[in-house]
Amino acid sequence: MLIYPQTYIDSVKEITIEFLKNNNIKALILDVDNTILDFNKKIPEGIENWCENLKKQGIKFCILSNSNKEEKVKMVASRLNIPYFHFATKPFKRGFKKAIKLLNEKEENIAAVGDQIFTDVIGANRCKLYSVLVKPIAKKDLLVTKIKRPLEDMIIKRYLKNKLKR
Repeated sequence: MLIYPQTYIDSVKEITIEFLKNNNIKALILDVDNTILDFNKKIPEGIENWCENLKKQGIKFCILSNSNKEEKVKMVASRLNIPYFHFATKPFKRGFKKAIKLLNEKEENIAAVGDQIFTDVIGANRCKLYSVLVKPIAKKDLLVTKIKRPLEDMIIKRYLKNKLKR
C-alpha cells in the first residue's frame, strides 16, 4: 500500500549494516527535519558516528529535503559530509529521481528514510524505493506538518495492527 512504510523504527540509528545487507540496501536517501535534525537545528548525538560507520561499510548517502532553507540543509550535509538536494517537493518524483541518479544505484537497492508518511513514505513508494519511516525526533513541528500528524498517527496505528496480524 502506497501509504505504508516497509519498515517503521524509532530512529535512523536503528538502521544497521545488518539491516541494510538483509534488505539488499546499498544507499540511503535521508530526510532532514525531524529525521536527522531537531526543531532547534541540532543533530542528535550519535547521528554523525552512525553515518560515518555506515559509509565505512560502503553505504552511500544523499540528503533529500523539502526545506527551502538551503543553508540549513547544506549545514547538515556538510556536517555529515554527504551530498544534498533541498526544496525537493516530496512526494513528487523529481527530487527522488535526482537523488537516485546521484547515488547511481538501482531503485531496489535504495532506502528512503524520513519522519512523514505524506512526503517521505509516499514518495519513496512511488519511486519503488525501500521506505523507512522513523519516529520524529521532536514533538515540535512546523504548522503544516503539525496539521498532518494526527492523520499520520491513525495510519501508523493501522499499519502496526495489520503487521501484527501477519
